[in-house]
Amino acid sequence: MYQSYFGLAEAPFSIAPDPRYLYMSERHQEALAHLLYGVNGSGGFVLLTGEVGAGKTTVCRCLLEQIPESCDVAYIFNPRQTVDELLATICAEFGIAVPPGNTSVKVFVDCINTHLLDAHARGRHTVLVIDEAQNLSADVLEQMRLLTNLETSQRKLLQIILLGQSELAEMLARPELRQLAQRIIARYHLGPLSKQEVADYVRHRLGVAGTQRKLFPDSLMKSLYRLSGGTPRVINVLCDRALLGAYVQAKERVDLATLKQAAREVFHHPAKRSRSIMFFLIAGLLASSGLAALLYQPVAQAPAPAKTEPAKPVTPMAVAPVTLEWPTAEPRSRSKEMAYTALFRTWGADYQEGDECLQADAMGLSCRTARGGLDELRQLNRPAVLLLNDKQGRKFHATLTLLDDRVAIFNVGSETRAVAIGALAEQWSGQYTLLWRVPPLTQQKIQLGDHGPDVGWLRDQFAQIDGKAAEPGEDPVFDETMLRQVKQFQLARGLPPTGIVGTQTLMRLSGAADTTAPKLVREQRGK
Repeated sequence: MYQSYFGLAEAPFSIAPDPRYLYMSERHQEALAHLLYGVNGSGGFVLLTGEVGAGKTTVCRCLLEQIPESCDVAYIFNPRQTVDELLATICAEFGIAVPPGNTSVKVFVDCINTHLLDAHARGRHTVLVIDEAQNLSADVLEQMRLLTNLETSQRKLLQIILLGQSELAEMLARPELRQLAQRIIARYHLGPLSKQEVADYVRHRLGVAGTQRKLFPDSLMKSLYRLSGGTPRVINVLCDRALLGAYVQAKERVDLATLKQAAREVFHHPAKRSRSIMFFLIAGLLASSGLAALLYQPVAQAPAPAKTEPAKPVTPMAVAPVTLEWPTAEPRSRSKEMAYTALFRTWGADYQEGDECLQADAMGLSCRTARGGLDELRQLNRPAVLLLNDKQGRKFHATLTLLDDRVAIFNVGSETRAVAIGALAEQWSGQYTLLWRVPPLTQQKIQLGDHGPDVGWLRDQFAQIDGKAAEPGEDPVFDETMLRQVKQFQLARGLPPTGIVGTQTLMRLSGAADTTAPKLVREQRGK
């Protein structure tokens, strides 16, 4: 409801575990590293625990995006099941055939073992992820241990990742589960964020949602940390409600009074001498129909001077951002053709109707179609074709050619139009296509220990971004210094700081260092 008002492309504080919004604090980096180690290890159990809302599921979703292609993964998020029910779920998730109507644990286990042996023979690695694992009963946990008994001389054939609240670690410390506990090859407890990390977390999520504005001033961070205890999910709920409060009161940013009122509502504390955020929201929505006067009464307080009138509620519905519409003089059927014509023009090339990615490939460019937010487009820093909806829900393509904090410039048909960033939230689902120049590399990934021309190219890109002269060297090595440089770059660009230079990192390097390519953001926001 407040997205357009604050110029956001999407809701920044949703509690859905979207990996794009994962803020990689030092603790989250370590948690992800433990999971990656476990997945690439020799099998057994990996344990990640943490308080409710600490970000365990989001870290796991981030892991699943980086998991090797040779892995077969099953994800179970409702483990409150009996042994035979959970085994049936595992078979269903991995696509393992079982006799119809089977309820025999032995038959389930035999089918799973056959599948694991076959997967191993084909070079596949099988990973089972169980979320909310504190809900597993002791007999189910014991059955999970028995599933990991199947092994070769080098490794176990099933890797199990357990995600759960703190009581899961206490469960596994019981004497009857000591055999399972001994098979845990990596474990980590995810704690709360520090006060500084809370500030960085809020800034990160707002950036991913499409704004660099300080909607939460630095002066609020101490209070936000104290109210939330550093728990990401609580921060999300508080910030979401506080932004709603600032919106209905027509404030440019959240202030301390609004944050405290949000906390009272989130934690169900009775409001003292103040109307609730939801009250003002409802009153504001009804104001246009004349019904707000029936709801609004002054708060009981000391008598005011006779001429003082009670404050009127804000009417959020009065905010009416301009939206993009397809030109009536142009045939809508040509929107895609005209959008890609404009996109190719920014690269100094002509577009011929047909497969845009094949044409880009012939030009030495790569084509990326994905879903993301405005912050992602800013980081990639290339013009893009966006798939939009008009007020009637009809789709059309438009080319985003310029983007700043408040305004986006589009080529729509044969016209150039400016639109407030906030209006995009109602029209854009996040789907985009852009072109980028593929660097002249000999391998798809560059990582610690590599050396040669690819590492030399990487060294030169960082030197160019930092405005320094490249250091000479015939056989440069990807050493610990470069590893830290890569991780810092990834973290600053909203990527998991893995230290491995893959496609996502290459695209952002290209966006920052390719000076001859067309830019979406004319002046970079920082390095």
